[in-house]
Amino acid sequence: MIRTLAVVLTSLTLVSTHLCATPLAVGTTAPQVSAIDQEGKPINFTDVYAKGTTLVYFYPKAGTSGCTAEACSLRDNYEKLHADGLQIIGVSRDNPGAQKRFQDENKLPFTLVADTDGKVAEAFGVPMMMGGILPLAQRQSFIVKDNKIAWNSLKAQTAGSAAEVQKALDGLK
Repeated sequence: MIRTLAVVLTSLTLVSTHLCATPLAVGTTAPQVSAIDQEGKPINFTDVYAKGTTLVYFYPKAGTSGCTAEACSLRDNYEKLHADGLQIIGVSRDNPGAQKRFQDENKLPFTLVADTDGKVAEAFGVPMMMGGILPLAQRQSFIVKDNKIAWNSLKAQTAGSAAEVQKALDGLK
């Protein structure tokens, strides 16, 4: 009983610490993290950043209404954003299979990362919120340019996500 209580208290302490994370500020060096994508293949963020300006956006749960609206906003404006040199990576705690279904169902032309252990969110300082059994990443967005955080939105939009990102991109030119 005491051992179980100790394990629960330790787990709650770890979760509560991450619930109060501080997101990376503009000018901070971008995290050098790795994870797996919707295909189960490794993705090294350093390699992605080397290819150009990158939007890394965090969303709570694939397939939910707000997360779908956000992803579809980016999808519907992908050609313009990509023409402006932007790469897009979506990140949630979902497993690769759920990410792949989300990508296929919504015809998303960008990479989705399965941050099942929360290490990518932790590296970006994205706070977690409780969602069922596991904590879920809060909705936040970061633009990485020249290996630095060039912009962040700590209360990212859903349906208006692409417009918010486009405005940020225009400001970075």
